[in-house]
Amino acid sequence: MHLYLLLTFVGGEILDLVGETGAVAKVVLLVLLAFSLISWAIILSKWSGIRRARVQSGRFIRAFRKAQRLQDVGAVAEQFRPSPLVGVFENGFEEYRRQGGVSTGAIRSPLAIQRAMQIASSEEMTRLERNLSWLAITGAVTPFVGLFGTVWGIIDAFHGLGTAGAATLRAVAPGISEALITTAAGLVAAIPAVIAFNLIGSSIREFASRCDDFSLEMLNAVERQQPQPSYRSPETAEVRR
Repeated sequence: MHLYLLLTFVGGEILDLVGETGAVAKVVLLVLLAFSLISWAIILSKWSGIRRARVQSGRFIRAFRKAQRLQDVGAVAEQFRPSPLVGVFENGFEEYRRQGGVSTGAIRSPLAIQRAMQIASSEEMTRLERNLSWLAITGAVTPFVGLFGTVWGIIDAFHGLGTAGAATLRAVAPGISEALITTAAGLVAAIPAVIAFNLIGSSIREFASRCDDFSLEMLNAVERQQPQPSYRSPETAEVRR
C-alpha cells in the first residue's frame, strides 16, 4: 500500500514537471517516448522469439539424434519451425534429396550440402537480427536527443535569468527542470536498449555457433547414410579369377 502511494506520488510529480515544460522540451520527450516504445516492442518480440527458438532447438536436436534416417527427420521438422536449425536442416536435406540421396543413399558432393547449410545458416541469422539495429540506434541517439533538451533548458534558464534581472531560483527553475527531465528521459530510453542489444546479440551469436555445429553433425549423418562398399577377401577374389 505504501509502495503504491509512493509510486502514485512520484508519477504525479513527474507528470506535473512534464506539464510545466516548454514546447521544445515536450517535443524532445515525445521523440524519446517514441524511441522507447519501439525499442521495448522489439525487445519483447526478440526475447519471446529467442526463447521459443531455444526450446525448439533442443527438441529438434533430440529428435534428429534419435532418428535412423534423414527422411524421418524431414517428416517432423516442420513442428520445430521456430528453431533456426530447422532451416539449416531443410536446406541441406533438399540438396541431399536433389543428389539422389533419398532414393539411393549415394551423393555426388558433400561439399554442396555443406554450402547449402551455410547459406541457410546465414539466412536464419539475418532473420534473427532483423530490427536489432534499431536498439543500437536508440542506445546511440537518445542520449544526444536528451542532451539537446538539456542544452535548450539551460539556454531557457539563462534567458529567464536575464529577463528577471536577478539571480533567483524562480527565474532559473523552469529551465533547469526541463534540462533534468530530458536528460533523464534520454537515459531511460537508451539504457534498456543498450542492455537488450548486447544480450540479444549474444544469444544470436550462440545460435550461429549451434548452426555451425549442427551442419557438421548433419554431414556426419549424411555420410552414415552412404552405402558401404562390399568387402571381398583376397581368397574369394582369387577363387573367382
